[in-house]
Amino acid sequence: MKLVIGLGNPGKQYEKTRHNAGFLVIDEVAKRLNVNISTRKFNALIGETFVNQEKVIFIKPQTFMNLSGESVKPIMNYYNLDSSEIFVITDDLDLPVGKIRLRDKGSSGGQKGIQNIIDHLNTKEFLRLRIGIGNNKLIDTKDYVLGKIDPDTPIKEAADCVIDYLEGKPLLELMNQYN
Repeated sequence: MKLVIGLGNPGKQYEKTRHNAGFLVIDEVAKRLNVNISTRKFNALIGETFVNQEKVIFIKPQTFMNLSGESVKPIMNYYNLDSSEIFVITDDLDLPVGKIRLRDKGSSGGQKGIQNIIDHLNTKEFLRLRIGIGNNKLIDTKDYVLGKIDPDTPIKEAADCVIDYLEGKPLLELMNQYN
């Protein structure tokens, strides 16, 4: 089983913001795989499907970005999952728009949603895909991440990466292709 988690903020006012890049990738993957992500459980929106005969659960935590672990941990407990079975997708201020980075472990890099998941799971060892949203030092960080997403943000490329992962492409190949 795999758990694919897109991070973002719930609510119409946040839909097309930079901070919701994770939600946007989940939406794109769900559209391609014909998955409805509307079941409400564990303070999240959830959708399920099978890819190559393996169950895949898509999650959009509704806890707001900085509290994502409060939704992820109970889901992992319910399904008895290990951190090696989760894939977290989030925005990244430190990557330029148009870039994505796939890593199998590491620090939060200052991303508070990732940090909250690390804190709740007590591990840094889980797959994460960071989507570059750039950074404008002339704009307050909060205002910047909640601003409208740049159309060049690689949502479709990130969705390609997620699908390749779900279809079983080896991690090293994925990192070489997408990083």
